Formats: sequence, C-alpha cells, structure tokens
Amino acid sequence: MRDRVRVVVQGGGRRGRRGALARLLWVGAEAITTVGVVVALLVVHQVWWTNRQAVAAAQEQVRELEHAWGAGGGQRPGPGGGADVGAGAGAGAGGGDGDVPDVPVVEGASSGPGAGRGSAPAPGRSVGGGERPAPAPAPGREEAYAVLRVPRLGLTVPVAQGVDKRTVLDKGYVGHYPGTAQPGAAGNFALAGHRNAHGEPFRYINRLRAGDELLVDVRGRRYTYVVGKVLNETTERDTGVIAPVPHSTVRPDAGYAEAGSYITLTTCTPEYTSTYRLVVWGTLRA
Repeated sequence: MRDRVRVVVQGGGRRGRRGALARLLWVGAEAITTVGVVVALLVVHQVWWTNRQAVAAAQEQVRELEHAWGAGGGQRPGPGGGADVGAGAGAGAGGGDGDVPDVPVVEGASSGPGAGRGSAPAPGRSVGGGERPAPAPAPGREEAYAVLRVPRLGLTVPVAQGVDKRTVLDKGYVGHYPGTAQPGAAGNFALAGHRNAHGEPFRYINRLRAGDELLVDVRGRRYTYVVGKVLNETTERDTGVIAPVPHSTVRPDAGYAEAGSYITLTTCTPEYTSTYRLVVWGTLRA
C-alpha cells in the first residue's frame, strides 16, 4: 500500500511539472504575439499613417503657396495635366524604412562662383515663347517657397529651404540644400527628398529619363529644367553631386564639366535603406 501511494504521488508531481511548463509556454506565446501586434501597429503607423499625414500636409502647403501667388499661382498646367495627385506617385500606398535615416548625406559641397545667388544666364526663350524668368530670390530658413512638378511621375510637392529631417523632409517636402543656387540662377539648384515614408516624394525618381521635364514654380514664375543624366548609385560622401558644376567625385565619368544652370535631385537607394545615393541631374531650358 505504501508503494502504491508513493507511485501516485510521484505521478502527480510529473503532471504538475508538465502543467507548469505548459502554462509557461502559453504565457510566453501570448507575450510574443502581443509584441508582434505592437510592432505591426508601429510599422503601419510609420509606413501608412505618416505617409498620409505628410502627403496631405504637403498638398495643403502647395495650395497655400499658389493662393498666395494669386489665382492658383498663375501657372499653366504642366504636360500630362500637371494635376496635384499627391506628394509622390504612389505615396502612402505602402513602403517605408522605419527609423533608417533617409536623408542624402551629401552636405558640405564646395561653394564658389555660381553657388547660391549666382548671376543668371543670359535670358532666353522658354518653351511657351516668353522670356526666361529672372532667378528666384533666396527664401528664409525652412520656409516653403516653391513647388516642384514632375509630369512624368505625376509629382507635385512643395520645396522648402534646408534639408533638416524634422522641419522639412519629414513633413513630405523637398528640401533645398543651403549654399546651392536658387531656381533660374547659374550654378546648381540642389534638392533632397525622402524615398520611403514621410510622403516619399522622391520614391520613383529612378524612373526619370533624359528629356523629362522638371518644373519649378516660384511666385508665379516657372523655371523649366530638362533631365540630362542619372547617377544610379554613389556614396553618401559624394559631395560633388551638388557642386555648382555637378559631378561625381566617386565616378569621374558621371556629371558635367562646364558651368551652367543645373538642377539636382538626391535620395537614398536601394529602397528602404540609406546605404547609397541616387542622383538625377537636369539643365535649365533656354
């Protein structure tokens, strides 16, 4: 009888240990599931909601600028309609790189003749038959002062002074590199924009090809640039890409060698990373 009692007690102990282990595993599974749900919600917020907020705010800024310029900005629509269809083609439709930095780190490019408010090229005839507008004046820091339109991408986005993430780029704006030329001036009108999340205005600039138009509206004036070259990949330290005469210091065959009036678009590549930089260059149409 004692042996039987002892056997029953031992068996109960094993079942108790198994039960405790099962409960522990269940609690662990619930904890992992909860953490997964929280992470998923954070990703949805970063990828989807921040895009929606940035796109809406950016388009409101475009409307405010054009209202201030009078009668919708006094701008003719660009080729392909030029409608305000969002801060970037497909913006807010997904994608995002979480907390990975998305800012093109190509600051500190050389200044010099032609940078900043350099003298304008000789006036020429625009595609619409009018005189080329005079160069735009320099705006205040972090002020939205221009609108960039890219008909090929259906892109309409405000341009602000500076490339600070919090006050410019994360708002869905395109940022103008301080020290580079203003629209219409001799030198390089250099811009940066997010490729993923926060409005992702430059998500699809890899689709641009030679001959595509880049339209910059400032205070009722339009500056038409034409894409000339694309640098698919370079390092974040390639400061030559936003120099007055834009060129790559990493790839000597990429860029320009003569003074002129240029525009540069910079963003991160590949998508969802900030490993390299993608660069699009254009020249002011005479």
